[in-house]
Amino acid sequence: MLTLKRLTLLAALVCVARGSDLGLKAGQPCKARNFGADSVVCVCTADYCDFLGNVTRGPEGTFTSVASSRDGLRFLVNTGALSPTPVEGGVIIHVNHQYEYQTMMGFGGAFTDATGINIGTLPSDTQEVLLRSYFSPEGLEYNLCRVPIAGSDFSTRPYSYDDFEGDVELKHFNLTEEDYLYKLPYIQRAIELSERDLLILGSPWSPPAWMKENGHFNGSGGLLKEMWQPYSDYFVKFVQSYEAEGVPIWGLTTQNEPLTGFEDWFWNTCAWTAEDQRDWIKTNLGPTLEAAGLRRIKLMVDDHNRDTLPWYPATILEDPKANEYVDGIALHWYADDWTGPSVMDETQAMFPDKFLLYTESCDGWDASADERVKLGDWFRAESYAYNIIDDMNHFSTGWVDWNMALDMQGGPNWANNFVDSPIIINKDTGEFYKEPMFYAMGHFSKFISPGSRRTYTNIFGSEQVKATAVHNDQGETTVVIVNLGETAETTSVDIGDGTNYINFDLPAKAIVSLLFQTPNTVAE
Repeated sequence: MLTLKRLTLLAALVCVARGSDLGLKAGQPCKARNFGADSVVCVCTADYCDFLGNVTRGPEGTFTSVASSRDGLRFLVNTGALSPTPVEGGVIIHVNHQYEYQTMMGFGGAFTDATGINIGTLPSDTQEVLLRSYFSPEGLEYNLCRVPIAGSDFSTRPYSYDDFEGDVELKHFNLTEEDYLYKLPYIQRAIELSERDLLILGSPWSPPAWMKENGHFNGSGGLLKEMWQPYSDYFVKFVQSYEAEGVPIWGLTTQNEPLTGFEDWFWNTCAWTAEDQRDWIKTNLGPTLEAAGLRRIKLMVDDHNRDTLPWYPATILEDPKANEYVDGIALHWYADDWTGPSVMDETQAMFPDKFLLYTESCDGWDASADERVKLGDWFRAESYAYNIIDDMNHFSTGWVDWNMALDMQGGPNWANNFVDSPIIINKDTGEFYKEPMFYAMGHFSKFISPGSRRTYTNIFGSEQVKATAVHNDQGETTVVIVNLGETAETTSVDIGDGTNYINFDLPAKAIVSLLFQTPNTVAE
C-alpha cells in the first residue's frame, strides 16, 4: 500500500509537470480576498495564481523596485532612473560597499509532515502551483530548507526511524510512511523546479524513545549515555537513507531546542546540556560522521533561541576537539523580544569562523487559540521582515521559516501546538492562500542570491524605517527596506558612489526591495 500511494503521488506530480504549464503566467496580479484582518490573502488554484516572474535589475543608471504593503500591494514592480541628488527632508539610506560582512546562504522553509499532508489534500495540478510558488524561477526561489529527522510536533503521531526497543545496532532502522508520502516526493519535486541548488538541513526533535532517560518522545529527559554511539549511527543512517532517495543533505543540527528537554515538554524533545553535547560531538557524533565520509555536511549546534548566546555554543566551541567538527550555530526567534541582537555580534566575534543561521521562526505560536492562524494579518509579515533585516545586520547568513503550508487551524499537530504559515490550505475548496508572510519572505529569498555578501547601511530621518543590503560578484546590489510606520516616507538611497540616489515614495506599512547595478566606484 505504501509503495502504491507513493507511486501514485509521484506520477501525479510528474504528469502535471510534463503535461501542462497550468495556463499560469508571471506578472498576474493577486486575486485578493479579505478574511477580516487588516490586509488580504492572495487566492491560488490550478487556474489562477499570482507569480512574480523573473525580475531583473535594469541597465546602469536605473533601478527596479518591488513593493508589498498592508494596503494590498503584492510585489508591485516599478523602474526608474537614478538621480544626482537626494530628496530634501526625506529619509536617507546610505549604502557603503567598502564594508563587507557575512556571505549569505539563503532562505526557505521546512518540509514537515504537516506541510506534506496539507499539500496532498489539494488537486495534483494545484499542488504543482504551490511548489512552483516557492521553488521555481518565477516563484520565491527558496534554496535552503529544513526537514525534521523523523517526527516533530507537526506530525500526526510521535515516531522515530527505529521504534524497536533495544535495537542498538539499528537493524530495524527504516524511513517511514511519512517520509515516502509527505516529505520526499515534495523535496524531490522542489529540487527539479529549482534553478538554485536546494540545500536540505536535517534536525532531530527526539531520538527513539527507548534511547532516552524517560522512555518517551516528549516530557523531560536526555539521551542515555550508553546510547551516544547508537544515536550517532542513527544520524548517519538518516543521511544515507535520504541521499539514497535522491535528496542530498547539506546540513545537520544536533538537536532542536535542546533546553526544552529539561522541562516537562508537551512534544518531541531531548535534553542536552552544553557540556554533554560538547562531549558527544567530540567523542561520538563528529568521528562517526567523519568515518562515514560525511564531514562535508555542515554541522550546527544550539538550534535554540538567541538567549542561549553566547554561553551554549561557547561551551562546545571552546573545546578544540569539538570545535573541529562544528561549522555553524543555528538560532530560533522565539526569545528575540527579550534578547537583543548584540549577543549575535558577541558570538560572531568569539567564533568568526562559524556561521550564524536562523533555522526556525513562525508567528501565531503565542496567540490565543482562535488566532493561531490569522488570514491576511499584515503585522505578521512585518514582523518577519523586521526580524530578517535585524538578524542579517547582526551576522545571520540566512533565515528559514517553519512550516511551508498548514491547514485552516494551523496544523495538523499531534500536540495541538498550532501556528500560522505563509501558505494556508483550504482542503474543502481545493485552493490555497498566500498570506502576507509569503510576500515578506519573497522580498528576501527572491532578490538576495546565495553567495551575496552583506554590505554596510545607515539610515537617517526615521526610527520606523529599517534596511539591509547585499551585493554580489555579478555587480548586483539589493536593498530591502521595511517601513513600520503609519505614514509614507519620501526616501532616498545613496547607492554607494556618493553621486547617485534612488528617490522614491516608501508606502506606509510596506516592504520594498530595490535592485540596481553595484557602482564601479565607491565613496571614500
